[in-house]
Amino acid sequence: MRAFLLICAAGALGSGARYLVASTAQRALGGPFAWGTLAVNALGCLLAGLLMELILHSDAVPTDLRLPLSVGFLGAFTTFSTFGHETFRYLEAGDWRLALANVAAQLLLGLAAVAGGVALGRSLLG
Repeated sequence: MRAFLLICAAGALGSGARYLVASTAQRALGGPFAWGTLAVNALGCLLAGLLMELILHSDAVPTDLRLPLSVGFLGAFTTFSTFGHETFRYLEAGDWRLALANVAAQLLLGLAAVAGGVALGRSLLG
């Protein structure tokens, strides 16, 4: 039960952080493109790469915080369902250019961010 409550609490923090990061990025960059979702997904991928590297190759993250951070915080922070909805709306509006740009940006930046997180984790671990 303790693990469940920690995951729920971390999820609440993750969803709040998602709102703050996404709204700040969208306000700063503006326009019709989903910059807020891209920023959240890229940052989430970076954090996932870092967290998993630390979890898999060290004891830097206490065992009882691993699920709350990965499933709770990052699960609520990242926004794949929002990405899907935004891409669908671009397609529905006939804007294939924005739809394809969104898919390409989310995928490429997400993979690059995971690689960056893994590299950061490895450098921290020596």
